[in-house]
Amino acid sequence: MAFTTDDSIGDLLDDPAAKAVLLKHMPGIAEHPQIGMAKAMGLSLKAVAGFSAGKITDEMLDAAGKDLALL
Repeated sequence: MAFTTDDSIGDLLDDPAAKAVLLKHMPGIAEHPQIGMAKAMGLSLKAVAGFSAGKITDEMLDAAGKDLALL
């Protein structure tokens, strides 16, 4: 199943292959203190990036998106 950066962070982290992609491009995202809130709110990866104060860059998001599309 292909994923995109518009999928919820919860769905991405619940899928082992998608989670591996996120960890490759955004190390530590799964352990971030606010990731539980983002999951509970159903935020997309793209939305989470918008709240990351620049820690998730457009380049990281693009690279992750390309790898997610290959799943």
